[in-house]
Amino acid sequence: MTDEKPRMPFQKLGEMGLNNFPPYLMNRIMGRYNASLREEMAELGLTTPKARALAVLSVNDGLLIRDLAVYAVTEQSTLSRALDRLQTDGFVRREVDPSDNRAVRVFITDAGRAAFENLWPHMASAYGRMFRGIADDERLAFIATLQKMLANIRKHDI
Repeated sequence: MTDEKPRMPFQKLGEMGLNNFPPYLMNRIMGRYNASLREEMAELGLTTPKARALAVLSVNDGLLIRDLAVYAVTEQSTLSRALDRLQTDGFVRREVDPSDNRAVRVFITDAGRAAFENLWPHMASAYGRMFRGIADDERLAFIATLQKMLANIRKHDI
């Protein structure tokens, strides 16, 4: 994280406009992305927090709940309720961490992986629509910029 001051001059939101305010644009994009997947998620018995948890666990299985909340960009209380339902549905299992009996790790089950694999083509399609007409080099530069932005505001080491 750098202590560098922003290079752009301070402007009021009305001066820059919503369409030039990246947090607004990112929220709109993610809102539309999530909305485009609601029907497919519902068919699988998933909500956005449940789907995020399965997506993260499909890549990083066995996370501590607090770390899963960070990766899934979900409040820990919301995630806990989602995990309760995912566990009831047989999509995840919780295990006490062997090195700290106060901590719990979450693992995706075969049923959870299958549910996520059924959702993934829809996620990939929505991702493709977001980048339609955008060259690969622009997409990669955008992702690199997002990674730098995340590093600038990150509160966790993950």
